[in-house]
Amino acid sequence: MHVITKAKGEAVSLPAKEISPKQIKVIGSDLAQKILLSLAEKPNYPKALAKKLKVHEQKIYYHIRNLEKAGMIEVSRTSVIQGAKANFYKLTEPAFVVKFKKFETTQRIVEEQPVSFLEPFIENGKLNAVIIVGSPDPHGPEKARSRDGYYGIDLALFLGTFLSYLPSLHVMLDTEARTEDLQNNLILIGGPVVNTITEKINNKLPVKFDKKNNWAVNSTVSGKMYHSGETGVIEKIKNPFNPKKQIMLVAGKRYAGTRAVMIAFLRYFKEIIEGNKFNKKITAKVVEGVDMDSDGQVDDIEILE
Repeated sequence: MHVITKAKGEAVSLPAKEISPKQIKVIGSDLAQKILLSLAEKPNYPKALAKKLKVHEQKIYYHIRNLEKAGMIEVSRTSVIQGAKANFYKLTEPAFVVKFKKFETTQRIVEEQPVSFLEPFIENGKLNAVIIVGSPDPHGPEKARSRDGYYGIDLALFLGTFLSYLPSLHVMLDTEARTEDLQNNLILIGGPVVNTITEKINNKLPVKFDKKNNWAVNSTVSGKMYHSGETGVIEKIKNPFNPKKQIMLVAGKRYAGTRAVMIAFLRYFKEIIEGNKFNKKITAKVVEGVDMDSDGQVDDIEILE
């Protein structure tokens, strides 16, 4: 849901969440509204909010509990502050709507591409994930330099076609990712050699990279092993760092494999979202790049499973 208005000759919008008339009572006080306005600026924890708003900490906790129960705020991350754990809260959406009448049809909107595959990474037109790419500098056990990040630009352009709102930066290098960053929905670009976060989750993948076999793509779904450097994977799993979130991996055995995955996303999206052909319930596709015009560069793909 979005709220839309006009400003300076253009349409501007915010993602919004519907709340019931009963829930609206939790924002009846000035303090509750001040808390929401403060969290709209940036996530924060109760003690810091109390200091900022110059009120007793218990009053903040009272409203935090009510706002969280009403679904208006949620924990974005947990950090240790002065030796104690502190929950940082954020708005679930930047706007809230109370509806007193059912929606009426004004225009039929047809979705050309099914977007459920991209949830929860994109919700209500907003990117709800951190994109982590491998660093181009030597790093990790193999001192690898990532070239996969360049192809991540194509993925970002593709995701952008589904977005109407981008409130902040969402991309970082694997060498910059902190423990709290990994608590989010994640989109990882690059295999375990070039992306250290991918290396951390490799054993949790239904289709993983096999270090003992020169990082071949090893499918536990089909029992097959793929050795080509042009092989790549697209997978969705629960985030092992936070089971309430998910991870989407876009990676190749080498950078040519990552390029193949990007081509698959752009040209064969409907086929990609169908799941693995050996088990449709598992969201893990294996593709292989093909050099159709013999110029030494992958320009098309074959879906292997």
